[in-house]
Amino acid sequence: MKVIALEGPSYAGKSTAINHLRRQGIGNHAFVSDCYVKHIAHRDDIPPAQPGSAAAQLAAFETFMSIESAQVRKALANASPVVTLDRSVDTLLAHAHALDSLFGYNVHHQLRDRLQELPFLRPDHTLYLDASAEVLSLRRKTAGHAAAESNYFLHEPAFLDHARDYFVSGAQPPVSREVTVVPADATPPEVAHAVESLVMLRMR
Repeated sequence: MKVIALEGPSYAGKSTAINHLRRQGIGNHAFVSDCYVKHIAHRDDIPPAQPGSAAAQLAAFETFMSIESAQVRKALANASPVVTLDRSVDTLLAHAHALDSLFGYNVHHQLRDRLQELPFLRPDHTLYLDASAEVLSLRRKTAGHAAAESNYFLHEPAFLDHARDYFVSGAQPPVSREVTVVPADATPPEVAHAVESLVMLRMR
């Protein structure tokens, strides 16, 4: 089973690319998993992007890993040769890396250790959609989600820089066996077509 993951900041175009792949019929050849938060029925149950403590961050990790465990079971039952993920466990580790850098929570290594005790889908290849803060902000406004733009933690420059650093610097190697950075400052449809080409290439 080959696992391909899409990563990148919120509004980089991951869900748009996944939806495009579905319209192109990828579901006939691959098991496709949506982002963790889409598996949580009630919005109020989604862990906050900016937890108030290290303990809260560890609890959020356990919540998302329960979803990951369910996705592992579904992927194995589906028996498709390819699994395509809208975010992987590297999202959780990148988030922890950023919070450690910003607030000194020191949880990243704890999550790494805990991960070894839990079932998860390890990406063989990750496509990191790399969009600038300006582009991300514009997309959020275009989507009509900008009422609290100044308080949107996931688009704060410091958070974006540290989360990106996890995937591209090599200082803390991602779980994924390989990462390809995909420029994502183009329009979402253009990014989706670029992702389609890369995903189909890696499915061969």
